[in-house]
Amino acid sequence: MASVDPRPARPFRPTDSPWFWALAFSAMAVVALAAIAPKFDRRQGRLESRFAGREELAAERARRAAGLPATDLAEEAREPETSPPRIVPLWPLACAAGAVAVGAAAMLAREARAARVSR
Repeated sequence: MASVDPRPARPFRPTDSPWFWALAFSAMAVVALAAIAPKFDRRQGRLESRFAGREELAAERARRAAGLPATDLAEEAREPETSPPRIVPLWPLACAAGAVAVGAAAMLAREARAARVSR
């Protein structure tokens, strides 16, 4: 005798799936990163130029401590022709959030398809 499950099949509700929430939060992360990217780039540019200046100053202090002739950092300072690549870019974080969103969407679709078949 075949056993029959007395419980009725529950309809698929996407909000019950953790994949839905992974998709929602990672998609919002991509949107938030796109929104803050211009401001981040300006701020990061300032921070990295300060860092480069401190590095040059430390190198000059090391030269002086070694007994080498001093160089005038103000005379050697120049404006870069193009903006250098960022030391800390934002794109790896955006790519990771996008990959999580794509993976979560695929898993949510798979879960929905499995629920449809089992009905």
